[in-house]
Parts: sequence; structure tokens; C-alpha cells
Amino acid sequence: MKELVERLFPVCRSITGDGLRRTCEIIGEHIELAVSEVPTGTEVLDWTVPREWNIREAWVKDPSGRKVIDFAEHNLHIVGYSTPVNEVMPLARLREHLHTLPEQPTLIPYRTSYYAERWGFCLRHDVLESLPDGDYEVCVDSTLADGHLSYGEHVVPGELTDEVIVSCHVCHPSLANDNMAGVAVAVELAKRLAAQNPRGQKPRYTYRFIFAPGTIGAITWLARNFERVNRIHGGLTIACAGDRGPVTYKRSRRGDAPVDRAVEHVLRESGRAHTVLDFSPYGYDERQYCSPGFNLGVGSLTRTPYAGYPEYHTSGDNPDFVTEESMADTLETLWEAVTVLERDRRYVNLSPYGEPQLGRRGLYDSLGGRSDTKQAQLAMLWVLNLSDGEHSLLDIAQRSGLPFATVADAADALRGAGLVKE
Repeated sequence: MKELVERLFPVCRSITGDGLRRTCEIIGEHIELAVSEVPTGTEVLDWTVPREWNIREAWVKDPSGRKVIDFAEHNLHIVGYSTPVNEVMPLARLREHLHTLPEQPTLIPYRTSYYAERWGFCLRHDVLESLPDGDYEVCVDSTLADGHLSYGEHVVPGELTDEVIVSCHVCHPSLANDNMAGVAVAVELAKRLAAQNPRGQKPRYTYRFIFAPGTIGAITWLARNFERVNRIHGGLTIACAGDRGPVTYKRSRRGDAPVDRAVEHVLRESGRAHTVLDFSPYGYDERQYCSPGFNLGVGSLTRTPYAGYPEYHTSGDNPDFVTEESMADTLETLWEAVTVLERDRRYVNLSPYGEPQLGRRGLYDSLGGRSDTKQAQLAMLWVLNLSDGEHSLLDIAQRSGLPFATVADAADALRGAGLVKE
């Protein structure tokens, strides 16, 4: 995962363009990716697919002819979607187009201008303060023309056509935690889902991984997939997946969707330091999936949340800021939540009058030698008592205070003995 972050980091991405396509190509080397190209001008819900932006070079030369800002040195030096410029201008006028962080003078900020035609450069504030008066040569060799918006999809087929979606934004240039770490974790989760059973059995749900530019990409995907929406069981957006902060989960708009309950249970039982937040219509693309017309059960999994760390949207968000341990922990959290989603069922007790005799069915004996034998026996009793067609295994785990895996194992044993059915 760390190697993939490092490889993706140098690519200059935006909401459209060749950098976005190159990002999809690299992801496609790891998992099969179907890439869609949506033409400029396509109406998508209340939005319109914008013109495509590409850039070749951008720089500023001081009065001596020395390049003091150079896009070739760092992608963040150019304001995303900057229009072409080739002029000479005094420093006072140039300053109107320069963006810095006075409170973080050694970092380059990340700025964009997707829907208003303008140009600009970003630089370290200490460099700005050192610029001498005089005339500066400015070059932005870019194009803004009709083209396409690109997004990629990877599907892990399941036994059911009901889908769980995993969504990452892929529009940020040279920001490692936001969101190349999320992309790398999603890729690894897709691989693990495809290989989870050595006999090649499918997962229960179909998993759809969406790699799209932020906001406009998710909106475009939703506009083109109205017929699929009623099959979405739930999902997650993944971002900021590699910093050293604890896991943060933001609930879906519903608040009690299957994915909300699964992730919260996993975090609570794991003992990990974590934070759970209520839904708000601000952040990543969960706000598109959870817009009132769709109201999908899609939550957001991050480590330090949106805008919550000093390096956010600056050149400080580099590959050294991302740790292998944090990405591995994010992946394991996701995997445990997926396991809960996969195994959660509702059962009906086929012997509901009194407690069935478990001993003569060999159920107690089958648990012999387990370190949690008593807990497993208790789980069987809970499953039998609450298997009324209304309570799910996750309901039972939460009410009993038992680990979900123990409850699910008990249900499997009871089903094998013919005492419950799904």
C-alpha cells in the first residue's frame, strides 16, 4: 500500500484530464478497472460535466530570469484549473494571483478554481516574502477545452446482486493522505475480498469500488446509475487513511444503516482508540450518496477527519506523512466491518417452545477445548432466544455484549443442527 501511495503521489490530478486517466491506469495495474468517460456538457443531476483541464508547464521568473515558482518542482505550485497565461507583469499585480499560508510559511497550499476561470500559483510564504520588486515573466501552458470526465469501477461479484459500495476521490494532486492512502487501502480491500476464500467462493454481497473525482465524480456516477441505487445495501467513503491519528467514523444520514452498526460494533469491540461522529452534509462524497433523494446508508471512514491535521491540503501531506502501520490498521478495521456485514443474518428458531436440548445434538461437545467454551454456549442460548425473524446476529451481539464472531459461530452451529433457519 505504501508503495502504491508513493507511485501515485507525483501524478498531477484534477477533476478531469490526463492525470486522472493516468491514476486510473495505475490502479488498473493492481485490480481490474472499468473506466468511463463522460463528455463535457453532460447534465448530471443539477450539475454539468465541466471542460477538461490539462497542463504541461507553469512557472514564474523573477527580474533576473530565475524561476522562483515552478510547477515541475511540485504539483501544488499551480492552482488547479488555471487558465493559460503568458505575460510580463510587476510584482504588485502578480501578488494578486499568489496564494500562501502565512501561519505555515514553509508549506505550499493546495488551491483550485474548477468552476471560475482564473489562474494562480501557490508557494511557500517565506519565498513570497523574499521576492524582489520588478517585472516577472509568467507562463501557464494549460488547456481548458471540451473533453471528458473519467472515473473507474471495480466489481467483486457476490452471491447477491445487493451491492456495498466503497468510494474514493482521485482528484487531489500530490496529497498522500488525502487521498492516495485511501485509494491504496481500497485497492487492497478489493484484492482481499476477491481472494477471501481459497475455494473461490463469492462473498455474500457484490462489492463495487468507485474511484472518481470529488463531488462532480460521485454526482456523475449517481446520475448514471439510478437503476442500481435501490440495490445498494450500504457503503463507505474512504479518505485520510494513513495518518497517525485514531480511526474516525462518520455515520450515514440514516444513522443506523447496516454499515453504521457494523463499523461502530467493530470499533467498540476492538479496543482501538476511535471517534464516532454523527452525519453532517460536509466532508467527502458521503454527502452525495446521503443526499435526501438517495439517502443511501453510506458512512465515511478516515483517521484524522477532514481538515483536522495541520498538513491537510498542503505540501506537508507527503508520502512521509503516511505510515504503513496506519494504513494496515485502516484496512483491518474495514475488513472486520465487512466480515460483520457478510455474516449478519436474521434467523428463526425452529424449536421455539422451551429451550432445545443441545447436549444430545452434540452442540456442547463440539465446543469442547475452546478457550471461550462458556461464552460460546451462552451465545447459542442468546441466538436461540432472539431468533424470531426480527433480530439480526448483530442485534444479538449488541444486546448480549458478546463478540459478533462468537454469536455468528453459534448461529452456524445451530443452523447445522437444524435448530434455526435463515
